[in-house]
Amino acid sequence: MAQALSIDLSGQVAIVTGGTRGLGRDIAAALAQAGARVVAFARNAPEAPIDGVSFLPGDIRDAEVAKALVDQVAARHGRLDILVNNAGGSPAVAAEAASPRFVEAILKLNLVAPLHLAQAAYPHMAKLGGGAIVNIASVSGIRPSPGTAVYGAAKAGLLNLTQSLAQEWGPTGIRVNAIIAGLMQTETAEATYGDAEAQAAVGRSMPLQRMGTGADLAGAVLWLCSPMAAWVSGARINVDGGGERPYFLDLVKGAEA
Repeated sequence: MAQALSIDLSGQVAIVTGGTRGLGRDIAAALAQAGARVVAFARNAPEAPIDGVSFLPGDIRDAEVAKALVDQVAARHGRLDILVNNAGGSPAVAAEAASPRFVEAILKLNLVAPLHLAQAAYPHMAKLGGGAIVNIASVSGIRPSPGTAVYGAAKAGLLNLTQSLAQEWGPTGIRVNAIIAGLMQTETAEATYGDAEAQAAVGRSMPLQRMGTGADLAGAVLWLCSPMAAWVSGARINVDGGGERPYFLDLVKGAEA
């Protein structure tokens, strides 16, 4: 009988932004379980300790803070192998009502901060002869995002940034990939999708009949950071349960719901 594959990241050092709660917490915990020494960046400490994960506070939207945090991790552990740019998000705001301050904040968190963190990680990874950067993007970056237009634009930019960095930094051995996350169940799912009944209906509308979980996202991150993905760079990996059903199909006479 064939044995299940396991991913061993022992000896590697990883940073996960937004790694103290929600999807980021699941990603950080999975990397630690695979043997990596994981540091979570966030403004707030985790509500409960995460096995194998330490915490550094800071606002990664500040370029100087982001660089200082990355340099601190590399100095403390002697290396940096993995960076997961997970922190992001946006409240719903009509495009015409989005203030300049709001626009700047959303762009900084979802696009500019990942760039600054990647720049800070670059010399440490290049010195090792390689590393893995995984940017957590969103379906909002590949289709219209009404109500969160700035967020969608930022995630679209993150996808382009991923491919550009993969081209530029490939000769150093640094791989840069993106995960396009679909509709996920998080601690804020009710605010986004409605109550449990509404969330179940959303899940049933998807090909795999459910919304995604942190474990689904973490599995893709682990693979991209492992030797099994050694020749994967500049990729956009859809983790979306098969994608959202096109709404027009439900309007066509005779279409199945």
